[in-house]
Amino acid sequence: MTRTAYDTVAHDYANALRDHLAETPADRAVLGLFAELVDGRVADVGCGPGRISGHLRGLGVDVFGVDLSPEMVAVARRDHPGIGFEVGSMLDLDLPDASLGGALAWYSVIHVPWDLHPAVFAEFHRVLVPGGLLLLAFQIGDEVRRIEHAYGHDIEADAYRLNPDKLLGQLVDAGFEPHTRLEREAADPRWEKTPQGYLIVRKSGRPGQAQPSQT
Repeated sequence: MTRTAYDTVAHDYANALRDHLAETPADRAVLGLFAELVDGRVADVGCGPGRISGHLRGLGVDVFGVDLSPEMVAVARRDHPGIGFEVGSMLDLDLPDASLGGALAWYSVIHVPWDLHPAVFAEFHRVLVPGGLLLLAFQIGDEVRRIEHAYGHDIEADAYRLNPDKLLGQLVDAGFEPHTRLEREAADPRWEKTPQGYLIVRKSGRPGQAQPSQT
């Protein structure tokens, strides 16, 4: 359902949000902090049309994108030809263990049912090096919103509002340590109906530290 929805809106979504970061200083500040802190290759998971990947590349980050929607990936490749983009799922990333310095899910975990969060966060934990960073951006709340029309198209998709305390607890349970937490009120009624949340967490352990054997 989510894949089909984003395939349908991909081109209009990209056009509508192309300049959105210019209007959201809090978003730019969080992304700037993440870019300054992260060390190593970064996966933009749920990258959509690649606008966040492109912004991070402009900040000097070695970034690539992964998205569930083939049409979104096609748009990202068109708009950001210098960055690699692949089709994939955050539940099963085609990446080796401990291969990334950082990962971000910029309003992409919002489409994951709450009961699948532990599996998603375990996968993020798997692909990050010890000390690697994870950035999440999300809408704050505790309800599920069914989206039936967006960007000029009739679609079906669910968006899960997230409670920052519960989310942080799940991340800690997955082996992450809190680093930065930011919450702000909705800034633009065209795009935002609820407060917005950002979390940066760090995988436990020191960079270069060997991981326990799983056998």
